[in-house]
Amino acid sequence: MTSALVIAFIGALVFGAHLFVGMFAKTRVPDVLLLIVIGLLLGPVGHLVTPAQFGGVGPVFTTITLVFILFESGTELHIGTLRSALSGTFILATLNFVVTAAVVAAAAWRLAHLGPMRSLVMGAVLGGTSPAVVIPLSAQLKMRRDSSTILFLESAVGDVFSIVIALALLDGMQAGNVHWGPVAGKLVASFLIAAMLGALGAVCWSNLLSRMRTLQNGMFTTAAFVFLIFGVTEMLGYSGAIAALVFGIGLGNVNWHGALLSRKFPSLEPVGLNEHEKTFFAEIVFLLKMFFFVYIGLSIQFKSLWWITFGLTVTLLIFIVRIPIVRFGVNKVIARTDACRMAAMAPKGLAAAVLASVPLQQGMLGGDLIQNSTYAVVLFSIILTSLLIFLQDRTYIGRFYGMIFSGFGKEQARAAAAGPMDAGKSEYGDSKAASAKEDL
Repeated sequence: MTSALVIAFIGALVFGAHLFVGMFAKTRVPDVLLLIVIGLLLGPVGHLVTPAQFGGVGPVFTTITLVFILFESGTELHIGTLRSALSGTFILATLNFVVTAAVVAAAAWRLAHLGPMRSLVMGAVLGGTSPAVVIPLSAQLKMRRDSSTILFLESAVGDVFSIVIALALLDGMQAGNVHWGPVAGKLVASFLIAAMLGALGAVCWSNLLSRMRTLQNGMFTTAAFVFLIFGVTEMLGYSGAIAALVFGIGLGNVNWHGALLSRKFPSLEPVGLNEHEKTFFAEIVFLLKMFFFVYIGLSIQFKSLWWITFGLTVTLLIFIVRIPIVRFGVNKVIARTDACRMAAMAPKGLAAAVLASVPLQQGMLGGDLIQNSTYAVVLFSIILTSLLIFLQDRTYIGRFYGMIFSGFGKEQARAAAAGPMDAGKSEYGDSKAASAKEDL
């Protein structure tokens, strides 16, 4: 493409992305799916653009997108919602990772004949869900705050599980033995130390932010500090994604930790993001998300019909087991409609795509199958997530999911029916009508 055509295409893409968001309210077709289709038409179908043309910028861009999405979403999380969602999050994230990884590993072993250890590697790679897909989609669906919090915390935790366990398995295969004690220790450290670094960064930045606002063109300094927190945490060997998320939570709850600090240190003046800054970061996330999904679409490779078929089979298995995972891994206080949405969300994304390339880079036998089948799963899982969300609102698929989760949301409905005063005591602030409504 000529530079003029590229610039014109980018402009059209931005307008199209806004149009797709508007279409979602009427058609329930997520903009994520349409953006991926554009990427497919540009890349593997039309051969107009290839991932190689982006060089090393492509992976860096996807990481920046993930950091922004986690940070911006964290600023919208309230401590009360977070506290109530944490226990359910770790149960769901652990159950989802273990069951999904086991099913994928069994399929890789029996169908692709990868062998036990390589099958476990593929299972670990695909064990989590993608925050970059889950967070924007749950926001578009206007899910209740507790439900969306559990979903995107699950995706962040699942990413850490995938990265630590997959890399530990690969290192163990090279060394000839996997030591699970150090792996467990690294998992715990990756969560706790990353969270501590993110929280410490939030406390420091909240006390510097008022001064930074006096600088000319200083609004982007907060983003720069997020990148600094992420990069330092990753270089120390911990989860930069968790650090970015906790940093966002800290800035979004300055009233909570600021009051504690002000009592002990009266000279400190912690402040959070104002509405203008929140709007600015939301616009950045929108643009990055748009290019991210187009990039995912053009990065998919269709080199072998067997890899595609195997990837589709694995995707279907993942979505089948996702239903009982949510059914038994989520508290029944969750609204039934939201539980149905959660059971339809098992998209894979950045972490899976990056991890899948490591076995091939190490020269592992079957590495090409792992990489290209994983790319296929990334594509099919995002498509199937979008398709199921659409079908839940319009076909018998919605009634099928509704029957499975028939016992969910009754406590919320009873609380709402008790009256406005009792309903107003709800931690999540849902109105009486919103809490009692059952869409399915």
